Amino acid sequence: MKFIEEVVVEDFLPTFRSMLAGELRERGLTQSEVAELLGISQSAVSKYAHGDVDINDSVADDERVRETVERLADGLETGDMSRVQALVEAEILIRKLERGDLLANLHEAAFPPLSEHEGPLDIHDPEGDLRTTERVLSSVRRGVRTLENTSGFAALIPAVGSNLVEALPEADGIDDVAAIPGRILDIKGQATVPGDPEFGVSEHVASVLLAARAAGSDARAALNVRYDEDVVAKLDAAGYETVAFDAEADVESAIVEALESNPQPDVLYQTGGFGIEPVVYLLGADAGVVVGMVRDLA
Repeated sequence: MKFIEEVVVEDFLPTFRSMLAGELRERGLTQSEVAELLGISQSAVSKYAHGDVDINDSVADDERVRETVERLADGLETGDMSRVQALVEAEILIRKLERGDLLANLHEAAFPPLSEHEGPLDIHDPEGDLRTTERVLSSVRRGVRTLENTSGFAALIPAVGSNLVEALPEADGIDDVAAIPGRILDIKGQATVPGDPEFGVSEHVASVLLAARAAGSDARAALNVRYDEDVVAKLDAAGYETVAFDAEADVESAIVEALESNPQPDVLYQTGGFGIEPVVYLLGADAGVVVGMVRDLA
């Protein structure tokens, strides 16, 4: 595990301080004066001046870094900028470069698992895409573990297999829905999961969830199980709102029509058709909620 703060300390700060110390020395300041302004030792200033520190070329060549260094050097040399202001300006630059920018790229290179995330990285944003996607993946992962240990679940898996899916808050396509690659299958009475959850790997269950959301449902997760009258009856008896839709019509249109009178069902189901297996879809706020519904069936 590599923290972005380590990237700042190891790659950014030595380069930035070396550049700033060099600019101040070029303006005629002594080592002692530079040391006082930067809050470092004179020996450190000497190392920076003599190139005895490792410089990160990506940082040193960045135009914004060079501009900030020159601006801080001018302000500190003339006294127009206090050391506090210089620190604030440097921190602002660091935060900017951490948000899907130079430092985020260096962080990704230093910690390859981050490369699996698509889109700009902002490791510190509590509402950012990275944290949100990882939370969704974690939710599906926990849900699947629970399903594997739920007695009776394997018997609920339809012939086409089951999948547990959860969508991002603003999902508008299957690439925004996490699911199990392939499907969860019943192999000799055991629910078998082929791999860890990923985004964009479920067309069927993800499409049903997205259609329900398009029709007004607040659900963000879904799980498909086998259909029979007893399954639906158990769900009704447990207090869940169940709604049927036409399996032979276009899925999105059929679900939109079915949800006109009740846009917030807990369960969608279709009773099959020519070449179409009947299936029940459990809907909920997250994967954990949906998996909890299985206990009323298993």
